[in-house]
Amino acid sequence: MRTERANDGGQAERRDLKVIVGAAIIRNGRVLACARSAPPEVAGMWEFPGGKVEPGETETDALIRECAEELAVRVEIGDRVGRNVRMAHGRSVLKVYAARLLGDDQPQALEHEALRWLTADELDSVTWLPADAPIVVALRPLLTPTPGPPPVDHGLDGSFEA
Repeated sequence: MRTERANDGGQAERRDLKVIVGAAIIRNGRVLACARSAPPEVAGMWEFPGGKVEPGETETDALIRECAEELAVRVEIGDRVGRNVRMAHGRSVLKVYAARLLGDDQPQALEHEALRWLTADELDSVTWLPADAPIVVALRPLLTPTPGPPPVDHGLDGSFEA
């Protein structure tokens, strides 16, 4: 994504925005929230899993890769959730997509302090990172329960059961 801004001489200056993608993984009317373990200033705050889109990678490809790296799961990526959220003093933009787990994959906290499945009523029970907070509002209508048992949280080790 490219933007332009005027430099001190009034001429337009082009720069590339870094695109950060996040996955709102939804199952049985709940969304997966991940607690950051680092850096210290955001440790314990909650986010949607994801990361930077690498050169030559599509946003969808980046999300599939990030979910595999962070959670050891395969996902199918759906529609966008919410709007673009500017981050890092305007140098980055966060784009969040709805996603669903494939097969019997169960998320593991490989890079996070903890994982939790949250219903619409529980979204405000955690402290979201500032960039993820606007997405929570757009996410609420998507969290309608579907038939089947809710995932069972086995604690801070990040293991779940359907």
